[in-house]
Amino acid sequence: MHLSTDQLVFWQYGWIKLNGTIVFTWALMLLMVLGARLLTRGLGAQAQRSRWHNALEIIVLGIQQQIAEVGLPQPARYLGFLGTLFLFIAVANLCTVIPGYEPPTGSLSTTAALALCVFVAVPLFGIRDQGLAAYLKSYLEPTFVMLPFNIVSELSRTLALAVRLFGNMMSGVMIIGILLTITPFLFPALMTVLGLLTGMVQAYIFSILAAVYIAAAMRTREPAAVPPAADSP
Repeated sequence: MHLSTDQLVFWQYGWIKLNGTIVFTWALMLLMVLGARLLTRGLGAQAQRSRWHNALEIIVLGIQQQIAEVGLPQPARYLGFLGTLFLFIAVANLCTVIPGYEPPTGSLSTTAALALCVFVAVPLFGIRDQGLAAYLKSYLEPTFVMLPFNIVSELSRTLALAVRLFGNMMSGVMIIGILLTITPFLFPALMTVLGLLTGMVQAYIFSILAAVYIAAAMRTREPAAVPPAADSP
């Protein structure tokens, strides 16, 4: 039993390793690209769409609705990034039903890479919406004394994203392994379903937190509304 796909080495030459994290990640990306190509093939040419097209539309509209509920205007602008995050984590965890497959999200290197993507995307979206000067000025609000605290906050939430996803996935693998060792014929199906459910929840939480961070970066300080003066008697 491997606690992490980093421990599963398929090929090694000196310090260069081809471990399970790299293999499963690239296989997963290839699967998603081919699946997206097949599902969207002839999408605009057919007069009547198939069930797969309808299912794809439901997923896309559902993700857009969640982005809008976070408070991001024009959710289609963020659909590519946030939708990809959600689908990658969700599909990575759903594929655990395939024999021999181990989710790359159980590796800290994968979760750290996903968190770094969010770390880079947050200022990019903030700068695109507010401009460079206005975005950098937000680090000095409400006073310049908050500059180091705001920087530490950016770094700490990136670390929290990576560790949260890694910890939840690794703990799930350990619990399943312990239960299968104790009762190998009683819990496999139940724990597989529980693992799939946990994976979907983690994909949702990760993408929602990323959307919240982007929304916070795009929030501008608006002057408080001045109440109208009362009429003189």
